[in-house]
Amino acid sequence: MALNSNISEFKKKVKAILPMQQVYAEYIDRFAKGTDAGFYRLIPQLVVQVNNEQELQKVVSLAHQFTVAITFKAGGTSLSGQTISDSVLIEIGPGFSQYEILDAGQKIKLQPGVRGGFANQQLAKLGYKIGPSPASINAAKIGGIVANNASGASYGIVTNSYNTIEAMRIVMADGTLLVTNDKNSRAAFAQSHKDLLNELLAIREQILNTKSVSDKIKSKYQLKNTTGYGMNSFLDFEDPIDILMHLMVGSEGTLGFISEVTMKTIEDPACRTCALIFLPSIKDAAKCIMPLRSCKVSAAELMDRNALKAVEDVEGLPAFLKELPDGTAALLVETAAHNEKDLLAQQQEIVEQLSAIETIFPIAFTDNEKDYNTYWKVRKGLFTSAAATRSAGTTCIIEDVAFPGEVLDEALPELQILLDKHHYKGSVTWGHLLDGNIHFLVMPEFKQSWQMDNYKVFMHSLSELVVDRFNGSLKAEHGTGRNMAPFVEYEWGSEVYDLMKQLKKAIDPTNILNPGVLLNDDAEVYIKNIKPLPEAHPIIDNCIECGFCESSCPSRDLTLTPRQRIAVYRALEAGEVDSKKEYRKLAKAFAYKGDESCATDGLCALNCPVGINIGKLIKELRFEKKGKIATATAGFIANNYAAFNSIARGALSVVGGFQKVLPEKLMEKGGAFVHKASGRSMPFWNKHMPLAAKKVDTASTISSDRKVVYFPACINRMMGNDVDTNSKEALTAVTKKLVNKAGYEILYPENLTSLCCGMAFDSKGFKGQGMDKLKELEAALMQATENGRFPILCDMSPCLLRMKELMAKELELLEPIEFTLRYLKEHLQFNIQEETVMVHATCSSTKMGLDNKLVELAQLCATEVIKPEKTGCCGWAGDKGFNLPELNKSALKYLKEEVPERAVAGYSTSRTCEIGLSLHSGLNYQSILYLVDKATKVSS
Repeated sequence: MALNSNISEFKKKVKAILPMQQVYAEYIDRFAKGTDAGFYRLIPQLVVQVNNEQELQKVVSLAHQFTVAITFKAGGTSLSGQTISDSVLIEIGPGFSQYEILDAGQKIKLQPGVRGGFANQQLAKLGYKIGPSPASINAAKIGGIVANNASGASYGIVTNSYNTIEAMRIVMADGTLLVTNDKNSRAAFAQSHKDLLNELLAIREQILNTKSVSDKIKSKYQLKNTTGYGMNSFLDFEDPIDILMHLMVGSEGTLGFISEVTMKTIEDPACRTCALIFLPSIKDAAKCIMPLRSCKVSAAELMDRNALKAVEDVEGLPAFLKELPDGTAALLVETAAHNEKDLLAQQQEIVEQLSAIETIFPIAFTDNEKDYNTYWKVRKGLFTSAAATRSAGTTCIIEDVAFPGEVLDEALPELQILLDKHHYKGSVTWGHLLDGNIHFLVMPEFKQSWQMDNYKVFMHSLSELVVDRFNGSLKAEHGTGRNMAPFVEYEWGSEVYDLMKQLKKAIDPTNILNPGVLLNDDAEVYIKNIKPLPEAHPIIDNCIECGFCESSCPSRDLTLTPRQRIAVYRALEAGEVDSKKEYRKLAKAFAYKGDESCATDGLCALNCPVGINIGKLIKELRFEKKGKIATATAGFIANNYAAFNSIARGALSVVGGFQKVLPEKLMEKGGAFVHKASGRSMPFWNKHMPLAAKKVDTASTISSDRKVVYFPACINRMMGNDVDTNSKEALTAVTKKLVNKAGYEILYPENLTSLCCGMAFDSKGFKGQGMDKLKELEAALMQATENGRFPILCDMSPCLLRMKELMAKELELLEPIEFTLRYLKEHLQFNIQEETVMVHATCSSTKMGLDNKLVELAQLCATEVIKPEKTGCCGWAGDKGFNLPELNKSALKYLKEEVPERAVAGYSTSRTCEIGLSLHSGLNYQSILYLVDKATKVSS
């Protein structure tokens, strides 16, 4: 590619201006970071990460200087091939994620790295949200949301990015910065880019003077439309800078880089409900739209029969989904209001407006938050859920069209006929029907040559159906990308298409900004570079690399995300490398970036619509790599666990002894040396390294009819507090005191010192030894509880989750949060402490749905409780924090800034997590049970 001829020189210059860790030339990084949610693959020659506007300007200026093609990537959730490159990919780094709420929530200023869901989380406190609401909002970043003119379930032509943008900071193709709400910047730009602005005004004059063109533009934007550039900018605005700003929306990185936006927000009413309405056919569903548009409806989401089949096994959905007849369609209709009275009136109006339309069941709105959240979670994950039904070896292609509401009841059946004609009977159709916006998924197997020819014919037939027959949009909200670039001229006609080419030439004269996207002279670019999704492992074969998982991954800013791990693993399994040498190099790199640095916490499965847990795959790979000696060693430790526990406590005592007499700096240097010399097998010392725990006192202190079996996790039997912790009492002693205070007699399982849930073995790939320890513990708990008669408290949430997942259901297994709220609360008198405390929900607590319960419990004890919003999994991951401290550091990089000076302590439910939290927060973290004990006394 001619544009890339100067990449080597560009690379040298970039390395001189950016930190080394922000320039990625290694194949594994280029391959992984070059992956997005779309169905195309290109591998960039270089990936550059930028963390602020200044870095971005420098990089773009260099690209301009060396005529190097650049593509921008934010969250990588785009579906049409607009964030991939075979030249230079510029990735938005974690530092590019500042925000500021303005005018009491009526506006918000956002940098491109802020995730849409996070922005809404902040605005919700003031009763607002951003206008665009793509299904990927929790993963998608503002840069991509605006650059694609995303809309989603909201009424797209009213509250999309285009109609809610107020100001913008834009880095142009030559590196110039334009700040649209700054008079001096506008004036300077008007001087430096006079020819560009004059060209935009000339295009505007041409549009205004050609009635057929202006009429077409007006007509096209009565619907959602992201095909080509936003030509309505020329009709909606007179000032060329305002035109330019709005052209940036939906330009997919082909006209400039949006380094900041100020958006007008929309109200987010406190009261809301939805109804899942079932109709005999998709035609009947389409008939609902015009009546619904006369009601106060915020969304009407279509799901055809195949879509319903894709989600019928989801917990919380009605069981009768499996019994619905073929042809059935559903509408998820949402309405919202500021009070319950108005909400009820709106529900009644909707029912009345739809009374003439046949439904399979009477219309019923949800009366609980759980059903509401389940319905919307299912709807937002529908693309991934549907794609998971594909046959092995097939490709997932999602299309995105829009029809006028008046013709929907005719257009949708015709679309289904077209799909059937081209052998796509398994296709899945859904969408934002309130806007006439339809998504559908086809899953061709391109290894069969006729399938490619069939797809080509289908795409041309689709264009005729949408454009010629029903005057619709070929792309409504997913962006043109590479997928629809060859069809832009077909939809718009040559006059408007030529104007689009003219504006691209004026704004990006050297064509360095995302070339080939949105406008492309290659009539077959949409069938080139199709991304393979080969079979690799049953755990991950359903993955379509959507990226929903990435926001919760603790290693996302250190090595790889779950999506990237899957993409690289697939490449290794399918042999997608040029030589054996390259394969070995990739496999070696994956050993650290893919395997070793994976926390295996499983939070990715919570975000994944089909529940894929990459941690399970990594554990499987670890299991496969274990040799006879390692397996025998693990077996020896498991069989002599009491002795091992004692040795570990002894080692902690020795280290603690050194710590008490040696300076901290000397301990750090010595610890670092030992850690490195041992090949990272010896723990990396830090100042919050725990001292040895005192032996558990199992003597019974009270006798009571209320009994509980207490299983202190082996970690808490080994590890006590650190040197700096105010409380010197071991957790096991505090727990015993607290439980007794509530009037419960404690029973301990026999042979306590030998017992372990097995997680320490399982996480390292020793599945057999892990299961043996679990079964041994289960038998001891069965005996102690008299076969489930008494509840069981385990003081570590991660251990408890494993026990809960794998042990007999007769056992009532509880960790500290739930146990305290369920059994201790009513027997204790809480005295709220006048202090501010931090709380951290462990991965296991989050997976058990206890994160809000942790806050609830802490609020019984302290006047102010803060749960950080930017910090998720701590990345300690069992013992990773000792052996791979960079993972913990990366995962907690925002924690310190989220801790206010008034905070006095932190609380959680995992001793190992608390080590890392203490290290990176500036506070001492302990078990929540310490706080509960401090704030309670015997109830009167």
